[in-house]
Amino acid sequence: MEFTGFLDFWFADRPLIERIEGFARLGIRRLNVWSWRMVDMAALSVECKTSGCILDSTFDDQMGSLVDPNDNDLTLRSWAESLEMAERYGVESLFIFSNQVDRVSDQSWSRRLSRGVTEAEQYANLLDQTEKILKMVEKTRVKVIAEPLNTFHIQGGILVHDHDLAADWVRRMNHPQFKMVFDCYHQQLTAGNLFYKMESCLGLYDAFHVADVPGRLEPGSGEINFPNLWVKLRSLGYDGYIGLEFKPSRSEAETFERVKAIFKP
Repeated sequence: MEFTGFLDFWFADRPLIERIEGFARLGIRRLNVWSWRMVDMAALSVECKTSGCILDSTFDDQMGSLVDPNDNDLTLRSWAESLEMAERYGVESLFIFSNQVDRVSDQSWSRRLSRGVTEAEQYANLLDQTEKILKMVEKTRVKVIAEPLNTFHIQGGILVHDHDLAADWVRRMNHPQFKMVFDCYHQQLTAGNLFYKMESCLGLYDAFHVADVPGRLEPGSGEINFPNLWVKLRSLGYDGYIGLEFKPSRSEAETFERVKAIFKP
């Protein structure tokens, strides 16, 4: 088990590149950053090497919608660019979502589809595009991670918004470089049933993201019983990453000590 840190949430009072040293001082060496097109990946890569860290994952916030046939050229082109970037800077994983999500007036919205298509047609297009993307992925060492996004914060509808459908997506592709993430925050907001979904999706995820509800703060700040979740995870034999994808409500050092007290090896 290893913790992974999220540059977008921790050490928010510092410039992004200076946050890497903060994580390194805590002993968190595997780091994630959102929206690679919005940051200086070259500078982050150099600083990670200097601090002994690894760029674990990122995603493309201009990927387009896999569910929209009109975006097919865009999604394949953007994935070619993302994979080239990941290979250049040593990024190990890229996240994939079913829909393009945009920020509009401080709110996240799923981009409207170009024309009316049924959910069945959307899913068929997603599977077809994913198969083509994975053909490109096979030429790299990059892993692709499917993530269901909750519909509580994101308006307008996300096709893959629950862990059952994400699991089906991964099972249908049946590809060694294609996994999913189990995200407690998204699952709790969308459907709950954390124990059941953790067990039913077992073997499909090797990243387990933690954030409490409400507020997306650290474990122990809200309604999710993380000590029980950790007992369950250990009983399932899970030995993957614990992703600290939340906003600390106190100092990072104090927050990390509280997290380690919950997720004991």
